[in-house]
Amino acid sequence: MPLRIDSREVSHVTILDIQGRIVLGDEIHLLRDAVRNLIADGKKKILLNLADVDYIDSSGVGELVGAFITVRNAGGELKLLNLTQKVHDVLHVTKLYTVFDIRDDEFTAVKSFDYYFAK
Repeated sequence: MPLRIDSREVSHVTILDIQGRIVLGDEIHLLRDAVRNLIADGKKKILLNLADVDYIDSSGVGELVGAFITVRNAGGELKLLNLTQKVHDVLHVTKLYTVFDIRDDEFTAVKSFDYYFAK
């Protein structure tokens, strides 16, 4: 199944709904382009909804880290939402679970970008 990315906006936060597999090849390029295009458009609050990602390989993990760094270097924030068990396990094994801000609920994830509610 090819990677599919749909974009939507909720309260000034851009949510990328990602479906499929984040693996080496066209998939990671699609994700990279989506994040870079958002940054180019001035969108700096980005939430990756991974609820429909059924597999991620080491290149995909590297791309998540690359996206995180790209957004942070642009003065923005990138957070993860709705990890599947497989993606959760990969991030836990690689110790990246401590690097990303990971949320299970879209409402609280969107609110977490607003510093008044984040605490």
